[in-house]
Amino acid sequence: MAALSVKPGQRFTVPEWHTDVQLTSADAERQRSASHQVRQEARALRNETNNQTKWDEHDNQTRLAERISSVNRWKETLDKCLADIDAEIDALAKVKEAAECALQAKNLPLDVSIECLMLREGRCSIDVVRDPVEEELHKEVKVIDKVKRELQQRVNEAFEQLCLLQEARQQLSCDHRCKTEALEVDRVCLSLNVNSPNISFKVNPTRVPDGSTALAEWEQKSRCNKEHAEAEIKTSTKLREAAVLAIAQTNNELEAQRVATEFALRKRIRDLERAYDELKWQEQNTLEEIAEMEEDIRCLDEDLRRKIQDLKVAHTRLETRTYRPNMELCRDQVQHGLTDEVHQLEGTIRALKRKLAESQDALDTLYRQLHRIRASVDCKASSLVLDNKCLDSRRKLVLPDEKFVPELDTFHRSTSRALSSLKSGQLA
Repeated sequence: MAALSVKPGQRFTVPEWHTDVQLTSADAERQRSASHQVRQEARALRNETNNQTKWDEHDNQTRLAERISSVNRWKETLDKCLADIDAEIDALAKVKEAAECALQAKNLPLDVSIECLMLREGRCSIDVVRDPVEEELHKEVKVIDKVKRELQQRVNEAFEQLCLLQEARQQLSCDHRCKTEALEVDRVCLSLNVNSPNISFKVNPTRVPDGSTALAEWEQKSRCNKEHAEAEIKTSTKLREAAVLAIAQTNNELEAQRVATEFALRKRIRDLERAYDELKWQEQNTLEEIAEMEEDIRCLDEDLRRKIQDLKVAHTRLETRTYRPNMELCRDQVQHGLTDEVHQLEGTIRALKRKLAESQDALDTLYRQLHRIRASVDCKASSLVLDNKCLDSRRKLVLPDEKFVPELDTFHRSTSRALSSLKSGQLA
């Protein structure tokens, strides 16, 4: 009989086999149970993380949108502030230019006032008086100096305020530019999703960047820029109003002083014309009196010569009668009459000579007075010419330069003719 081969190794019993089957079955069930638990937990985790991620993304999307809206509101506020400050800068620059033009325009009145003062320095003799015209001209120079100082101060204030406005605008512009860039960045972030091509892992993305600021600080900074700009605009508005008011007031002051000066000048011209007419009348009467006095002196001289001849006749008669002979040489009525005639003629001649000397002295006095009158007439004529030149020069203050044509008035022409005639008479 053939022998059976036996597999070498350990042999297990049937109970051991059943036990192994049971253990394997129990392990399988336990592993399936554990796997099921893991699967359930994984599903729960997936659902939870998906929901959490979704809500986190939604919340951040909302936060980004709100942030964009907030930054955009501030950007629009800054836009309005920039527009307001640009308008204020433009308005203040125009007012500053107007003040500079007004300041420049004061040079002409000052030149005219100084020219009038220099012209009136050409007066001579008694006409060199400190009259109301000179006082008003000096007052006008002082008013112009005060007006120029005030306008210059306004120009300086406007310049300084323009610098402050430009500084405030620079701050607003910088803030506005930063907000524009921030809006672009946040809008890019808002547009990102899992399908965006430019997403990637970054190194330490949760770090706090250097120079980061708190939200309150960010908002406070923007509010400070806005309030600073509004404060500068308010100050600039008040400054503009003050500058415009100063321009109007200074123009009114200068115009009032111009009217007062020209009134005094015209009044002085009228006084000079009256004095000139009075002196011309006195000159005419003096010339007539000189002519009459010369005629009377000529008559006195002729009468004196006649009386001398009559005295010669009386002397000759008396002398001739001394040659009567003997008793004929008597003191008769003829002798007494001739003697009385000689005495009377001698007294008459003395009286005529005295009166002739008095008349000659009076004539010399009249000639001296005529010389003084003519000198005073020349002086008044010269003063009138100078004051009329001043009045003509001041026409530049009310007429544009292109319309100003120096005029020679009728008195100026008549005075010139009078001066020429006086000079020719003196030369003759």
